[in-house]
Amino acid sequence: MSDGKQTKQQRDHHNKELSSVLHWGKEKNLSGWGRFPKIPVSSLSPQQRDEVFGGLEDVKRQGDSVLGVGLGRSYGDSGLPVTGSRALKMTSLTNVIAFDSESGWIECEAGVSIYQLIQHFLPLGFFPPVVPGTQFVTLGGALCNDIHGKNHHQDGTFADHVRDVEVLTANGEVIVCDAEQNSEFFWATVGGLGLTGMILSLKLKLTRVGGPGIEMESIRVRDLDHFFEVSAESGSFTHTVSWIDCVAQGAQLGRGIFMRGRHSHDQPKPRLLGRVAASISPLLKVPFSMPNWLLNPLTIRTFNELYFRKHPQGLLSQTTHYEPFFFPLDFVRDWNRIYGGRGFLQYQLVVPNEPDHRAIRTILEEISKTGMGSFLAVIKEFGHLQHGGLSFPRPGVTLALDFPHYGQPLFELFNRLDRIVMDVGGRVYLGKDARLPKEHFQEMYPEWQEWLEVKEKWDPQGLFRSTMSERLGLT
Repeated sequence: MSDGKQTKQQRDHHNKELSSVLHWGKEKNLSGWGRFPKIPVSSLSPQQRDEVFGGLEDVKRQGDSVLGVGLGRSYGDSGLPVTGSRALKMTSLTNVIAFDSESGWIECEAGVSIYQLIQHFLPLGFFPPVVPGTQFVTLGGALCNDIHGKNHHQDGTFADHVRDVEVLTANGEVIVCDAEQNSEFFWATVGGLGLTGMILSLKLKLTRVGGPGIEMESIRVRDLDHFFEVSAESGSFTHTVSWIDCVAQGAQLGRGIFMRGRHSHDQPKPRLLGRVAASISPLLKVPFSMPNWLLNPLTIRTFNELYFRKHPQGLLSQTTHYEPFFFPLDFVRDWNRIYGGRGFLQYQLVVPNEPDHRAIRTILEEISKTGMGSFLAVIKEFGHLQHGGLSFPRPGVTLALDFPHYGQPLFELFNRLDRIVMDVGGRVYLGKDARLPKEHFQEMYPEWQEWLEVKEKWDPQGLFRSTMSERLGLT
């Protein structure tokens, strides 16, 4: 969107005046949800749109770099500015600009969260079209990471449901983009981790639903072959995912609990345990970092065994509330502190489907051998919808695992997993990553050079930078 020359001059003058009165906070350590790494940055929380322009002008005048940040749920360093630079926290920009109750299209500022959308629009019969494993992410962050959900096989990623995205670029201009207009810039912004500019607003098509209920089935799967059998039989369900016991070995390799569901017009039946859980959920919080020794191979193995055994054999069917189905970890605030002060790292990969699923088997065997298991591990199959650039989802199987920060042995394990993934043409999710070597990134994302050309076209001085972008050679 281009203003006339006089309007642009007036706006630039206003931005310079505004930037002179903005007060950046003192430098403090900032980290992602994994609490590793921690980066010292100075932050500004704009309360209105003009302050974003003023903040950007201030950064440029100081010759510094900047990154827009949201609610901090990216796990690694993709949402962290460069050490000693600036962060623009967009979480106060939460205005809903317009809503069409007939079509479900909503226009709102990028700081609106998934949680806020659900609270305001579920009572009206609408739900976000794609949600990740937590509702505490902003819409700007959702697009920057091109988030996927349990329904990728049917509905694709977040980017497949947006249009008219407003992005503040490095030269101070606001560009409106989507798949039809300024499409090259749009697809670089999708999954672009905030490196193309500051997302100011967007339009999102909400999904019409019958209420808060989810018609859900869960099945105990005995091994990896059984998982793929159940997954193949679940195409009529809009949402599928499976918890997997990644420390199981031998004939039990890949055992877990498969869950599938769809939005329901039926109201979830209030069970006693559910009522108790709902009543105490606001009170549940991990108040401080747990001791590092709490999570170790023995406790993880014990937890996985108990979690697997608690589900009876066969199929369970029920109408449940959307929160435990979509956002089970939101039940406990600050659950990332369970991993202790050392933090944790998530490794999420996608590999193409193979007849014998050899890559997934090899990865699970490699993890099991080390004893560095994960009690938060999920597996699902992606659909065929995919995008270019730095967007993660590809047709195939995705596996996500959380690991306590065991130090160098963990990095060595990840490097071995990288090689298995790369050998079959797979990749890891940048929005969850904190350590991927540049050489591995370039092999996993062969379109990185084309993406970088678009980035440099719109940001030739590298104004928008992150700790990850420097690590991967993208700035």
